[in-house]
Formats: sequence, structure tokens, C-alpha cells
Amino acid sequence: MGRLETSGTSETAPVLDVVVPVYNEEAGLERCVRRLRRHLDENVPYTARITIADNASVDATLAVAHRLAAEIDGVRVVHLDEKGRGRALRAVWSASDAEVVAYMDVDLSTDLNALMPLIAPLLSGHSDLAIGSRLARSSRVVRGPKREFISRSYNLILRSALHARFSDAQCGFKAMRADVAQRLLPLVEDTGWFFDTELLVLAERAGLRIHEVPVDWVDDPDSRVDIVATAVADLKGVWRVGRALSTGSLPIGSLRDSFGREPLVPGVPRGMVGQLARFAVIGVASTVAYALLYLVLHPVLGAQWANAVSLLVTAVLNTTANRAFTFGVRGSEGAARHQMQGLLVFAFGLLLTSGSLFVLHSAAPDASKHVELAVLVLANLVATISRFIALRWVFRNARPEGVHA
Repeated sequence: MGRLETSGTSETAPVLDVVVPVYNEEAGLERCVRRLRRHLDENVPYTARITIADNASVDATLAVAHRLAAEIDGVRVVHLDEKGRGRALRAVWSASDAEVVAYMDVDLSTDLNALMPLIAPLLSGHSDLAIGSRLARSSRVVRGPKREFISRSYNLILRSALHARFSDAQCGFKAMRADVAQRLLPLVEDTGWFFDTELLVLAERAGLRIHEVPVDWVDDPDSRVDIVATAVADLKGVWRVGRALSTGSLPIGSLRDSFGREPLVPGVPRGMVGQLARFAVIGVASTVAYALLYLVLHPVLGAQWANAVSLLVTAVLNTTANRAFTFGVRGSEGAARHQMQGLLVFAFGLLLTSGSLFVLHSAAPDASKHVELAVLVLANLVATISRFIALRWVFRNARPEGVHA
């Protein structure tokens, strides 16, 4: 993190700590701080502090910041020797003594009237994090088509690659309860612009409640952000976090447990609806694969053996897919045991489908392979609910996403 220097007025712990990360912003910093301080004094009924987080500026930004801290009550300066917005936010938020920590971009592109709706759910205890969203339907946004396309494309990537449900990862207007920050921040690796996204993905996977506030936002034509470099870094971050989630190297399960995100009703597993949806998708894919494999093997092996081999192959793939995507169990620990238990489920399916074939051949010895396939598909559908219940039993003690018991 580098050397960290703090200066400013000495005061009791505030309720709200608003961080303004800056790098070479000598021209616009004073206007931002004075406007923000005025808004806090007039519209926020809580004690609030402004922390100017200087990211190793090489112009007069730090001097301007120190002057403002000396002139204005409730303003302090934190200086870091290294660049990086994420680095600055992690340093200040981790050490903050406020109840709620927030940040906003120095250009104040987001209308400050959204600040109270942002922090109120956090102070009430209803939500854990809050973000301003430029992509909500009721938001009013003024920006060029290029930035609009990039923003929406990025959020589409997040939804596709990381299954994110929040609408706007990069709006520079966010807040978080300080106690939540203390547990999340040590797990966030990025020190630049991807910091926000990584933080939100971890929070969402941990079951935290993210409150979204529609905002009015006007693009700053003098923005210093390098769009291409930032986009490349973000894509690398998406790949890194996605790989960490898929391999189970992130302790999501223990993090979720530490926040107490247990099922709302005892005995009703968390995420039942989502599990059923994912199980159904995998089930459809497995059924199609089974049918194709059966039709290919039938001329060579006959009905019973074609059924057995097809069911065995798809059962192994089905267990692997459900283990990772339906029940969120990642990593290699317990994989062999889960496959063996999955084979017990396979044995039940084999008994059911082979029995169906036996009954069919007894009643209609000359039934075509397509009739056989129809009977087998129906038998597999009958077994689906039992398979889901059985797989829940298989993975009942498994720690999600690589967290070991």
C-alpha cells in the first residue's frame, strides 16, 4: 500500500466518512470540496467528514488539499505514495472510524441529492452496501453514445461471466457500512478501477444486500480516465475473479456464514428457486445428450446396454455440472466421493429406465427404438425430482465455492 500520511482537523468519530480519491486534480478539487461540504452541512442530518485521498499526485493537488483541510472544518487529507483509486479507498475505508463509509468522484458528476437515499438504508441497518445506478429506468443520464455503449456492454459481461445482478458497477457513487467493509476489503485484490466491481461481486456472493439508487448523472467532458486501458484492466479483473470463483479459492462460504446469511426459514435451503432453475437447465442438456448418445449406441449395443452406457456417461457429467453450478461446490475436495454418491443416483435411474424398457418389451416386443426412446425419456422425467432431492442429499454437507469444513 505504501506510506500513508493523514492530516486535518481532529474530531470525534463521524457517522459518515465521504472519500474523494484524487490524482492531479488541482484545478477542480477546491470547487468539489466546498460544494460537497456545503451540501453535507445543509442536507445531511448526521456528522459527516470529507476525506481527500491523494493518490500520489505530482501537481499541486496535495497542497490544495492541505489548504482546504486547514480552512474547512470536517475535511482531512490522506496521502498515499502509490497511485490507484482502489488502493486509496481500501486504505481510507479500512482505517475509518465512521459508521458508514462512502466515496464519490471529484467531478461530482452524480447529483448530490442522491446522497441521503444512498446512505439511509445503511444507517437503518436494512442494507449492507449502496450504489448509485446510471442504468436504472428512472435515472437521468447525460453522456455520449460511446460511454453509454461501453457501460452497458461491461455490465452485460458481468452478468454473463460473473452472474452479477447489480445494474451499475462503475458509477463513482457508493457507500458501505464500516463493519461490512472490515470483512470484505481484505479479500479485494484490485487497486485500480476494477476495485468497485470486485467488491460488489464478493458482497453479492456473500449474500449481502445491495441497495441501488437511481441517480442524475452528467458526463464530465474533462475526465482523466483512459477508457481503453480501463476496459482492458476490467476484463482482466473479470477473468481473475471468475477463475477464483470457479476454482473455489475465494472463501465465499465462510464469508457468507460470518455475515449470518442463513436460510430465512429453518429447513428451507438457501437459493432453492435458483437451484431448481439451474438443475432444470442442466437436466434438459443431460436429457438431450442422453438421447443422442442412445440413438448412436443402439445399433451397436442394443437397447439395454445403450441405455446403461448413455445413462452412465451423462450421469457423471450431470453430477459434475450440478456440483459446480447448481450447488456451488468448487475445488477438488470431495469430488470423488460426490461422484460415487452420484452413481447411487445413477443406479436408481438405471433401475427405473431399465424396468421401463422391460415392461415395454414385455407388452410390445416389436417396439421401435424411437418408441423405446420416448419411454426412456418419460422414465427420466419421472426420476428428475428424485434426482434433485438425492443430489441435495449428496451435497448437503459440502461447503460452497471451495470453503473447506
